[in-house]
Amino acid sequence: MFSGLLSVLTAPELLHIPDGFLSTPVALVGWLLAIILIGVALYQTRGQLGEKQIPLMGVVAAFIFAAQAINVPIGGGTSGHLLGGALAAIILGPWAAVLVMTAVISVQALLFQDGGVLVLGWNIINMGILTAFTGFAIYNALKSILGNTRTAVLVAGGVGGWLSMMVGAAATAVEIALSGTSPLAIALPSMLSVHAVLGLIEAFITVGALAFISAARPDLLEIGAHAPARSSAGWVAGGLGIALVVAALSPLASPDPDGLERVAEDVGFLDTALEPAYNLLPDYTIPGIENGVVSGIIAVMLGTVIVFGLSYFVGRLLGRRVQV
Repeated sequence: MFSGLLSVLTAPELLHIPDGFLSTPVALVGWLLAIILIGVALYQTRGQLGEKQIPLMGVVAAFIFAAQAINVPIGGGTSGHLLGGALAAIILGPWAAVLVMTAVISVQALLFQDGGVLVLGWNIINMGILTAFTGFAIYNALKSILGNTRTAVLVAGGVGGWLSMMVGAAATAVEIALSGTSPLAIALPSMLSVHAVLGLIEAFITVGALAFISAARPDLLEIGAHAPARSSAGWVAGGLGIALVVAALSPLASPDPDGLERVAEDVGFLDTALEPAYNLLPDYTIPGIENGVVSGIIAVMLGTVIVFGLSYFVGRLLGRRVQV
């Protein structure tokens, strides 16, 4: 059993687009668009973050980072994990969610070599920006139709989460096609068919998180619209604690390839992936710690704390500007 956990932690996983899947011109366009949209997000959230939103940004970022480290098997030798953009947008609002998802995806790529650096712009757009705005729009549209009941919130969140993954998958297929890696007629149906199933994981986790929040702290679901004034250190510590517990469960992740890797293998462009240009904490391990399970747990916990601190710092920085 121990060796099985070890193999899970050391197995290579393509959770994001790696360098090599996209051409350099397409990748650079992604960087340009991402920088512009992140700049807009900073502008839009300046003056809009209340004292409860700021630490909540850190808590949401920590939970999403930890949850993304756990791949769930879906059968057929494929696994999937939470993206979290829709969940972040429902709780925080879409622009604050963009900042949270940027922190999560950037730390994954730059510190853990999870996803390419050249294609980081598109990873932020696909998994963070598109999912946030798709999930938020669908969530609000369905709530306006179904009402603001707890059931409506859960249904709207689940549908928004599922569609957000489908939009991200479709965008990835278009970028792969524009790069000449695989024709759109092949890449698009392959990505959508696989992620239609993986989207159920997104929907399930989104619904579960919203159910927990609506039962424990229903006021947090109003933050994106109203930004209440005060926060409590207790729930912030509790939220970070939950994220760290999820991080500690990372050895239970499935070693099966995720949706993009499965499509790349089936369609035939997996070998275009490039090795990372550098290695800091590759594959969520800590160099020098020989026990792979312990190394992996510490690495995921470290990343969880880092994205919490980074998102909290950005929120606090924007919050200070409000008072100038």
